[in-house]
Amino acid sequence: MELGYFTMPSHPPERGIREGQEWDLEVIRHIDQLGFQEAWFGEHHTSIWEPNPSPDLLVAQALTQTEQIRLGPGGFLLPYHHPAELANRVATLDHLSNGRLNFGVAASGLPSDWAMFNVDGESGANRDMTREALDIILKLWDADEPFTYEGDYWTVTLPEEMFGLLHPHLKPLQDPHPPIGVAGLSKGSDTLKIAGENGFIPMSLNLNPAYVASHWDAVEEGAARANRIPDRSEWRMVREVFVAETDEEAWKLSVESHMGRMYSEYFLPLLNNFGFWEFLKHNEDVPDSDISPEYCAQHNWIVGSPDTVAEKIATMQENVGGFGCLLVLGFDYMENTEAWLNSLSLLKEEVLPKVAHL
Repeated sequence: MELGYFTMPSHPPERGIREGQEWDLEVIRHIDQLGFQEAWFGEHHTSIWEPNPSPDLLVAQALTQTEQIRLGPGGFLLPYHHPAELANRVATLDHLSNGRLNFGVAASGLPSDWAMFNVDGESGANRDMTREALDIILKLWDADEPFTYEGDYWTVTLPEEMFGLLHPHLKPLQDPHPPIGVAGLSKGSDTLKIAGENGFIPMSLNLNPAYVASHWDAVEEGAARANRIPDRSEWRMVREVFVAETDEEAWKLSVESHMGRMYSEYFLPLLNNFGFWEFLKHNEDVPDSDISPEYCAQHNWIVGSPDTVAEKIATMQENVGGFGCLLVLGFDYMENTEAWLNSLSLLKEEVLPKVAHL
């Protein structure tokens, strides 16, 4: 099993944009030195707790400050980008990364983002746009001959050479393109079906393990359409993780600290508005009044001493049927940097050897 990092990035509303990005970069430098496999950065436009409208800017900075870790948007919200412009930008970033770039994509799930860009997410247009945009991007990277793509949302032309001087030339460094990751949250996720259909990396976001197990059904459904056999070792699982010397210390530093604050002030109210609380429950009979950071830490988070965390990872592996990479969900611990960096160190150095065989 491998380790990675997935950050929305999440910062409290009082954190300045530059301060938040400096924190993100400090963490990425740390996990690069630890030997984490990869890190992914989210994109959002209208959430004050997730202030990162351009993940490639953060990726570009992190590439200059790291040596081995793979980095990528996790992901670009394709409905909000012109496919030709994004294809050229990602291809260039792949060269700047010297082949360390991952290319994550997503359909966008915040209604406030839909409103800003006039995207009809209620009808599923965001998912249709994601499929079309990705299809165009891949065609631009693959084609050598001119073509015109007339879609429902974009018309894109790969033009012929002009004046003997001007012609399309931007292709990714990695052949045929950077590894593509697709993030999914909802049950029967359409984006995870895209992952299965195309052999892309599926990434399941952080709800209860029993619910997330259903995500693999979506991957397999998509794979069946293309006569593919999906590989569980490619499946990334995003989890809230905190490791400390003892269970008691880990609980105090997570539930009673920044992780607990982010959940109580932002993530739980957001999921409640989406009607997603049922997907946090280990049992459908649990009343909504029980849902809290404490409940999530007990049933969904991976919090504790190295031995406890190793046991919880093994249990989750069994519950979901197996996955290949644990992605630690990033939190802002700027006021207690040592605790967060130590948690990541303990995960890599003491927990991973206990679960590396999974």
